[in-house]
Amino acid sequence: MGWQGQLRLIGQQWRHHPGRLLIAVLAIALGVALALAVQLINRSALAEFGAAVRSVNGQPDAELRPVRGTRLPESLLTTLAARPEVLLASPVIEVDTLMRTATGARTPIKVLGLDALIAPALAPDLFPRPDDDAPRLALLDPDRVFLNPAAQALLAPGRRSVVLQVGSRTVELRVGGSVSAEGPPLAVLDIAGAQEHLDRLGQLSRIDLRLAPGTDRDALQAALNIDSALPLRLAAPEDGAQRLSNLSRAYRVNLTVLALVALFTGAFLVGAVQALAVAKQVPQLALLGVLGLDAATRRRGVLAESALIGLIGAALGTGLGAALAWLALQRLGGDLGSGVFGGGTPPPLQWSTGAALLYAGLGVLAALLGGWQPARQAERIAPALALKGLGGDGQGPQRRWPGPLMLVVALALCAAPPVFGLPLAAYLAVALLLLGGIACVPAGVDAVLARLRPPRQPLALLAVERTRDQRQQATVAVAGVIASLALSVALTVMVASFRDSVSDWLTQVLPADLYARTATSSSQAESVYLEPPLVDAIGALPGVRLLQALRVVPLQLDADGPAVPLIAREIGDPAQALPLVGSLLDPSRHPGLPAVYASEGLLARQLARPGDTLSLPLPDGRSATVWVRGVWRDYARQHGSLAIDRADWIALSGDRRVNDLALWLQPDADPSDVQAGIRRVAGDTAGLLEFATPAAIRATSLAIFDRSFAVTTWLQAVAIAIGLAGIAASFSAQVLARRKEFGTLLHLGLSRREVMTLVTAEGALWSGVGALLGLLLGLAVSGVLVWLVNPQSFHWTMDLSLPAGRLAALSGAVVLAGSVTAWLSARMAAGRDLGDMVRAVKEDW
Repeated sequence: MGWQGQLRLIGQQWRHHPGRLLIAVLAIALGVALALAVQLINRSALAEFGAAVRSVNGQPDAELRPVRGTRLPESLLTTLAARPEVLLASPVIEVDTLMRTATGARTPIKVLGLDALIAPALAPDLFPRPDDDAPRLALLDPDRVFLNPAAQALLAPGRRSVVLQVGSRTVELRVGGSVSAEGPPLAVLDIAGAQEHLDRLGQLSRIDLRLAPGTDRDALQAALNIDSALPLRLAAPEDGAQRLSNLSRAYRVNLTVLALVALFTGAFLVGAVQALAVAKQVPQLALLGVLGLDAATRRRGVLAESALIGLIGAALGTGLGAALAWLALQRLGGDLGSGVFGGGTPPPLQWSTGAALLYAGLGVLAALLGGWQPARQAERIAPALALKGLGGDGQGPQRRWPGPLMLVVALALCAAPPVFGLPLAAYLAVALLLLGGIACVPAGVDAVLARLRPPRQPLALLAVERTRDQRQQATVAVAGVIASLALSVALTVMVASFRDSVSDWLTQVLPADLYARTATSSSQAESVYLEPPLVDAIGALPGVRLLQALRVVPLQLDADGPAVPLIAREIGDPAQALPLVGSLLDPSRHPGLPAVYASEGLLARQLARPGDTLSLPLPDGRSATVWVRGVWRDYARQHGSLAIDRADWIALSGDRRVNDLALWLQPDADPSDVQAGIRRVAGDTAGLLEFATPAAIRATSLAIFDRSFAVTTWLQAVAIAIGLAGIAASFSAQVLARRKEFGTLLHLGLSRREVMTLVTAEGALWSGVGALLGLLLGLAVSGVLVWLVNPQSFHWTMDLSLPAGRLAALSGAVVLAGSVTAWLSARMAAGRDLGDMVRAVKEDW
C-alpha cells in the first residue's frame, strides 16, 4: 500500500473518531503554544531593554568605567585627549534617583549629565531639543532638563519643572525640552549642571569613547591603568544588555523547561490515543495483513498519523503561542511578574521565526515519540492469529529493567554540578525520574492491587481483577496523569517551600516595629539618602525605643558581573541578626580584620567563601581588606550581597549616610504618632521618606512572590488538563474496543447501568493508582527542584515544606475527575451502541 492509500486510511479514522484525535492535537498545540509564548515574551522584553540601553548609551566604540567605586576623576579627560587612539571622549554623569510625579508619589528616573556639544555624535537620541519658547542656548543651561516621553508622561499637565531627589534634599529644575530616547523615565541636562545639582563636582560616571580604526582595546586599557591610580576598564556598549540577559537567563530557562512539560505530557496523550486506536483496529489491520499489507507499512501508517497530529498541533500552537505571548505582555509585562526587567510599559511583541520553527519541530517530534510504541505494536500484529481471536495483537513482552535503570541514573545525575550556570543535569534527572516512574507503573499496579482484599461485590471484584490483568493498558491510560500529577505535585511543593522559606526569612530580617526608607533600590542608594543629623533627631523622638540605621552601597567585585550590594547595618550577634546558613567561623582566624557575611549568591558566583579575605572597594577609590566569617540567606538579591556591621563600615570608609531606618517603639507608642513626629523633624524632606510596618512589607513581598509564580499555576492547570484528556481518550477508545466483552456481560444479565458502573470502577482504580504513583513521583521530583534546581539556578537554598492539605486535594481531585471522565467516556461511547455490543458477540458464534 502506498502513501496515498495510507492517507486515505488516516482520513477514514479521522472522520469516524475526530474527538480522540482532536484531544491529541490540542495537547500538542498547548505544549507548543506555552513554550513558544515564554520564548517570545523573553525575546520581546530583552529586545525592549536592549533598545533602551542603546538609546541611552548611544553607539560609542567603548565605555571607560571604574573597576572600583562608582566615579571617575574629571582630570582623566585630559589624559584621554592626549592619546592618539582616542578620537572623541564624551564625559557622562549617570545617576539613578527619584522624581515627584503628578500625584506627588516618587518614581525612579535616570538622570544623565552630558556635554551637549560632544554627546550627539555618539548618542543622537540624547540630543536635547529645546522647546519653541526656550532660549537659544537652553541646551547649555545648567538649570534646565530635557525629558524623554516616559518622563514627560509623569508630569502634571502644564507643569514646566521637575523635582528630583538628591541625597536628603530636593532639586527643582525647569523643563527646557525633550529627547527622543525611548524606554524608562529619563532626564538629560548639561554636565556642568549635573555636577552641581547632583553633588558630582569634579567627578564622572563614565566616559564614552570613539576610537581610531585598528585600536587594540586591551592595550589601551593597560596603558590607561598605568597612567591612572584608579583601576579602569573598557566596556563594550552592549555589556549592559548582555548582563541583564544573563541575570534573567535562569528565570526564562526554568519557565521554558516548565512550558515543555505540556509537550512531555502531550506525547503520552498521543501514545495513549494511538495505542488504543491500534488495539481497536486489530481486526482490520489483521485482515489487511492477510490481504498483503506488510508489517513495515502498518508501522509507517501509525507514525504518519502521529506526524499529522504533530503538524496540525504545531500549526495551531504557533498561532496560539503568539496570542498568549501578546496577552501575557499586556497583563504581566515582559518579566512575567518576576521583577527582573523592572516592570513599566509592556514591550511590543517581537516575533521569532526561528523559535516558532524550533518549537513546532519539537511538537512534531513529541507526537512521533508518542506514536512510536503504538507503531511497533501495529507492526508486531500476527494477522492469522488476530483474526481467530487467539492473540497476536502486537502487545509483545514488556521489559521490566528500563524503569529501575532510569531511576538509578536519575539519582546519579543529582550529584552532577551545574553546566554554564544552569542545572542541566538536574533537568535531565527530573525527566528520567518521570520516565522511569511511568515505566514502573505495571509493577506499581501489581504492588498496589496485591494489597487489596478481593471485594465480595461481583462488579467490584471484576473491576479489580481486570485492572490487575490489564495493567499494560493501565500504563497507557494513566501515564499522562502520572506525569502531569507528578509535575503538579512537584511544583506545588517547590512553590510552597519557597514561599514558606521567604515568609520565615521576612520574619527574621524584619524584627522592628516600623521601617522608613529613602531609596527604593540598590542603584539609587548613592544618590538618595539621609544625613546623620536627621537620623539622630529621629532617634531622639518620643516613642522611639531603639533606632538602627542601614546603608546600602553597590560594589563592583566582579568586572563582568552585576554590582554587589554591601549592606552596612548594626549586626551585633550575627546568629541573631542574620538568617545564617551553616556555622560561623572563629573570629581568631583573622584578628584585627573586619568581618563580612556573604550571601549564598556570592558563593555561587565564586566571589566569596567562608574564611576568604576580600579586597573591598570603597566609594573614594581606595580598598580595604575584610574577611568572610559566614554565609547568610538573602532572598531579596539573587546574585549576591555582603553584610557588614555599620560601625566597621564607618571606620573603613567614613561614610555615615543612611538609606533605611528600623525603629523599635515604646510599648505604648502609636506608630502613626511616631510617623507624624518624623515628618515634623524632617521638615521639607519629609516627603522623601516612605513608611511601612513589617506586616505591610510582608504582604507586599508575598504578593510579588505570588505574581512571580502565577505562570507556574497556569502550567500546572494545563498539565493536569492534558493528563485527564488522556484518560478520556483512553476510556473512550477502550469502550469501543471492548464491545464483545460488554456484549458478553449483557448476555450474562448485567444491565446498562452495571456496565457503566464497572467502567467507572475501573477508572477510579486506575486513577487512584495513578494518583498514588504520581504523588510519590512528584515528591521525588520536588526534592530535585528544591535541593538542586533552585540553588543552582537562583543561588539560594530553602527548607522543604509539604502542604498536606493541597496535595491531598490535588490527588483527590485527580481521582474524582478520572472517575467522572471514565463514566462520561463510557456513557458517550457505549450508551448508544449496546445493540451493536450484543451483535458483536454473535460474530464469534
